[in-house]
Amino acid sequence: MIFQDKKAFLFDLDGTLVDSMWIWKSIDIEYLGRYEIELPEDLQYCIEGMSFSETAVYFKERFSIPDSLEEMKADWNRMAWEKYTREVPLKSGIREFLALHRDRGVKMAVATSNSRELAEAVLATHGLTGFFDAIVTGCEVAHGKPWPDIYLEAAARLGVNAGECLVFEDVVAGIQAGKSAGMQVAAVEDEYSLYQSREKRAMADYYIDDYNLLLA
Repeated sequence: MIFQDKKAFLFDLDGTLVDSMWIWKSIDIEYLGRYEIELPEDLQYCIEGMSFSETAVYFKERFSIPDSLEEMKADWNRMAWEKYTREVPLKSGIREFLALHRDRGVKMAVATSNSRELAEAVLATHGLTGFFDAIVTGCEVAHGKPWPDIYLEAAARLGVNAGECLVFEDVVAGIQAGKSAGMQVAAVEDEYSLYQSREKRAMADYYIDDYNLLLA
């Protein structure tokens, strides 16, 4: 049993708790289209793991966006809000998985590169807020993923040691962050990152196809 010696579970949000990675490509296309810029093929690779704030800096520098960083992030929040609250589904089995381990006394936190506004919105929409003892965003630490900062901060807020944590992540940058924090990592299958499947399996301690398989 991969959970028996763990006191805390730390979850990424997008692609790990919810199926939401797909929305950002459409948002990026629309946003860059305002400035008559076509979506570069390498964009998602370049920004993977970056915090909301780091992504805004990257966009501003790479695409010479005239708006302030705060204006850019506010725009992205507005553009994503309806999709997150109406179109983004939970990962199959995740609600039952969270309930099972909450009843077993496991502490849980969300550690996301997304904005706090969107993280809180999606958790509230799906009635998941009560499962989590903390939400940490990449904007609240010095460095986003693949740096370990966000997972170390999440462990600190839960009052547990790194070795007592199991991280759930769907992309390589997140897996690197968890491993660099000295934690075990369970890679979660997600359609968006299927092209990374071999690398994810090689890097992570475990690979999860479906949370329903972990409910026994």
